[in-house]
Parts: sequence; C-alpha cells; structure tokens
Amino acid sequence: MATTMLKGNTVNLAGNEVKVGDKAPQVTVTNSEGLADKVVGGAQGKKQLIVVVPSLDTPVCATETRQFNAKAAELTDVDVTIVSMDLPFAAGRFCSTEGISNLTVASDFRNKDFANAYGVLIADGALAGVTCRAIFAVDANGIVTYKEIVPEITEEPNYDNALAAVK
Repeated sequence: MATTMLKGNTVNLAGNEVKVGDKAPQVTVTNSEGLADKVVGGAQGKKQLIVVVPSLDTPVCATETRQFNAKAAELTDVDVTIVSMDLPFAAGRFCSTEGISNLTVASDFRNKDFANAYGVLIADGALAGVTCRAIFAVDANGIVTYKEIVPEITEEPNYDNALAAVK
C-alpha cells in the first residue's frame, strides 16, 4: 500500500496504484461548471495534466490551483484538470472568486472513482476519505509519463517537473 505524510505522520493511500508507463485509467469526474461529466485519463488525443488536491478550501491547495491556472495559460494542447473531493458548488465558487479560467476544476465526490482508480484516496488519519496531493501527466495515447505523490500533503508539488512532463 502506498503512503504519504500529513504533518509528519504516515497516512496510507487506498486504491489501485498507478505507475509511470501504465495506461491511465479513464474516469469520469464532475466539472464544477454546470455539473457536467468530464473524462480524465485514457487516450484523449492530447496531453493531460491531472492535478490532485485534498480540498480547494486550504491555503496550499488554493495556491497550487492558482499556480497551475497561471501556468496552464502558457501550455498548448494540454488539458489541465484539478481533481478534489470538494463539492462542485464550492469548487465553482472558488474558481469565480479566484479567477480560475485556464483549467478545469472537477470533483470526485460522487463515488470516489478517480481516487480509487489512481490510488490517491487517503485511507486513514485526519483526512481519511479525501485525496492526497498528487500529479499525473498523461500523453496523447493515455500512458502515464509522470507521477508525483507529494511526500508531505501540506507542501506544494514540484511545479517545474510536472510542467516539463507535458511540454
């Protein structure tokens, strides 16, 4: 079972561990705009950057989303999606308040299908039931080319490595 840390304490991750070189599971999440379905993973004919955060309602997740929103404007032919367990209504409000418009913010709240398919569901501890902080880059053919499970949930990811993986 994969693990990460929360304020120095080990937390276990549940679900199927996806590795670099694996076919990215195709999963439907809920877009914060209009509650429409959005498919992430699988072969989409363009690169994907799937950014996983526990909740947009935390300072680190909000900062990370703002950072990726700014960087997404510089990417060409890359679909960037933030996935959390936040309700789509809260995520939509966050996007409106923060001016998030260069990427999709989506929720895995319905069945936790994404979290289980990618092995990013926190299984125990204070944040049990939400996603850890992770990033997956997927090529146009649906193969995972980059993966980062951020070692400490309260810290930001390696933006440069994630962006380099989709350039």
